[in-house]
Amino acid sequence: MNEQIKQIAERLAGLRDALEITPGEMAAACHLTTDEYLKLESGTVDISVSILHQISQAYGVELTTLMFGDEPKMSSYFVTRKGKGIAVERTKAYKYQSLAAGFTNRKGDPFLVTVHPKPNNEAIYLNSHSGQEFNLVLKGRMRFHINGKDLILEEGDSVYFNSELAHGMQALDGEKVRFLAIIL
Repeated sequence: MNEQIKQIAERLAGLRDALEITPGEMAAACHLTTDEYLKLESGTVDISVSILHQISQAYGVELTTLMFGDEPKMSSYFVTRKGKGIAVERTKAYKYQSLAAGFTNRKGDPFLVTVHPKPNNEAIYLNSHSGQEFNLVLKGRMRFHINGKDLILEEGDSVYFNSELAHGMQALDGEKVRFLAIIL
């Protein structure tokens, strides 16, 4: 499995240890069984941003701290230069680049997300998490699936949605898609 996923898994285990909670308690916070959660801590399975968001909300930890391991320090402003945001590739298909990792006590988490195309018959991975989300397509086209509906979004299109509803995206036309995602 990807080295970055193993590092995230280590941070999850470390957080659980620091909070002195059981795997069952952590699993309950992200609506998983204990066995499913322990697979995340093992670093052998992908860890979705939605799961990390649920844990960050439940335990008051910055989402980007779980993803990247750095504690935010800035409270007035934080600049991310083009191509310089801290990034994690959860799988070869998804890359998340944080655009505000250094700003503490954020009200939202902005990411530049790149999704690579998959074979047409491969199902879209659906996730859900508390709060709301905004996505703005910057390059390419994507199929956005939410609550049983498919929407085709093109460059310049955006969607704001209740992220508790099952949702997922797929790059279209055999090309990668890049979009701004803000998780609130």
